[in-house]
Amino acid sequence: MNTLMKHFLLSMLFAFSFAATAETGWVGALAPDFKLQDQNEEWKSLEDYKGQWLVLYFYPKDDTPGCTTEAKNFRDGYQNIKALNAEVVGVSLDDVESHKSFADIHNLPFSLLADVDKEAATAYDVLGGFGPVEYAKRQTFIIDPNGNIVYHYDDVDPDTHMTDVVARLKELQAGLTE
Repeated sequence: MNTLMKHFLLSMLFAFSFAATAETGWVGALAPDFKLQDQNEEWKSLEDYKGQWLVLYFYPKDDTPGCTTEAKNFRDGYQNIKALNAEVVGVSLDDVESHKSFADIHNLPFSLLADVDKEAATAYDVLGGFGPVEYAKRQTFIIDPNGNIVYHYDDVDPDTHMTDVVARLKELQAGLTE
């Protein structure tokens, strides 16, 4: 097989994989439950966040450039999110020890959940990979106080995501009072 044909086939494979991960109609769905340990070895489930808004963000890997930027931006905007009766929770396939180090180094005030068995990533349809390497795709779900998904970001810019989330939370909450 010539090089041109290999590039074409790889391009088609990538195009297909991205098409298959497009918006899946999450808005309006009941959020899938999860039970995972955070960086402090405490078990967390969706039920723990009932009665408040939840920003559940999935990310590929601790201590990588985009993931660090996203986490630090959520850290810096954390009080703005808390003021909107919301909590931030990050999820990746990294283990508890990795999350502990990542949270400590960057002074993250929110939970990072270790999805080592890939159950949450699978339930939220964010499990991605290439060959033997698997990771959680960078996607975010805003879940209302009743456990319903009210917004889904399937395309996230780590540099602006936190401010986008705060603006969206305000819009969603304003829509409830109109």
